[in-house]
Amino acid sequence: QVQLVESGGGLVQAGGSLRLSCAASGRTFGFYGMGWFRQAPGKEREFVAVITWSGGNTYYADSVKGRFTISRDNAKNTVYLQMNSLKPEDTAVYFCAKESQAFVDSWSRNPRARDFGSWGQGTQVTVSS
Repeated sequence: QVQLVESGGGLVQAGGSLRLSCAASGRTFGFYGMGWFRQAPGKEREFVAVITWSGGNTYYADSVKGRFTISRDNAKNTVYLQMNSLKPEDTAVYFCAKESQAFVDSWSRNPRARDFGSWGQGTQVTVSS
């Protein structure tokens, strides 16, 4: 079972930036797409961004498009989420996740939580106004 460990969360003022990292264990990291989700208090977990196994395609929720960038380094078994121009509504626990199916090259819809089989423990991001 793969282990995913997020880091990089914290408290930042509106307009600021944070970079989240997610380190994965195992030898098959490069075979799977990786995603970021977030969950605010009292709300459902929502999709933020996903990057395909090769890094060739990225997809974003409309709410973060143009502000967040997902990337990966397969040599380091790590996926990143660069978050710029942060807003108070970005406040949430951010989770990284590994897709259940290997070698997915594209998405015709926004990924759902059930498309991912392994999850990290989450890292808190708080954006003050």
